[in-house]
Amino acid sequence: KFADTAMYKAKDEGRDNYQFYASDMTALAFERVVMESSLRVALKEDQFVVYFQPQFNIVENKITGMEALVRWQHPQIGLVPPGKFIPIAEESGLIIEIDKIVMKKAMECFASWYQEGLNPGKLALNLAMKQLAQKDFIPQLLNEMHTMGFEPSWLALEVTEGQIMNNPKASIKKLNQISDIGIELAIDDFGTGYSSLAYLKKLPLDKLKIDQSFVRDIDVDEDDAAITKAIIALGKSLNMQLIAEGVETVDQRDFLLKNGCENIQGFLYSKPLPAEKIKELLKS
Repeated sequence: KFADTAMYKAKDEGRDNYQFYASDMTALAFERVVMESSLRVALKEDQFVVYFQPQFNIVENKITGMEALVRWQHPQIGLVPPGKFIPIAEESGLIIEIDKIVMKKAMECFASWYQEGLNPGKLALNLAMKQLAQKDFIPQLLNEMHTMGFEPSWLALEVTEGQIMNNPKASIKKLNQISDIGIELAIDDFGTGYSSLAYLKKLPLDKLKIDQSFVRDIDVDEDDAAITKAIIALGKSLNMQLIAEGVETVDQRDFLLKNGCENIQGFLYSKPLPAEKIKELLKS
């Protein structure tokens, strides 16, 4: 049992290393078991809620879309941020069910807003490749869109660079099927993985998202500034839209605008908000 616990610690540290067992590892392992069990209960009891973070075009000064973000409304401890439970949900495979719930709830909100004459732009949804790999994913998505009266042009699916590169050939095939429906595709956290430019140009991508890890110190760190400029140049050369996430200061915004990135997402303009607050924002 101790050897098994140490092995999981080694995996958590990025593999290709060794770890000696320590007693606190047992506590961490127990915590993971409890968390996974609690997630299963949360799925049964519908404890997951969707928040939306607006995305802005800073030249036109208007909302262009919303990213749907999952939150866990725990009955005892309150709102649980995704960083606390998403990694365990991904490892356990529960992320597929959580993604389905988020997708359905977010699409229902958007469909109702459009029906009321509001204009929330595009709904950006994070998509785990595990979910995309399921055979019934596309038929189920089309069926739900039809039932809700949700237009394909309202949807943008975001996949991470690392997940695409785990199986690039299969990813290209699936993403082409999504693109053919008329759904926009974005690559999330760009620059943080190990992407092959040869594969990147074959993917039917519409948008690159500049990761907040580069944006955070963009105005003070020369390396982050250089990487961001390179991503913007790459995106433009491939005729892709660009959006920077995690924008929190005027200096960050001004740097991005000066270098050709007009779309941003971050606390400078809005934090993630529940659906009722978004509705108020759209009305105003």
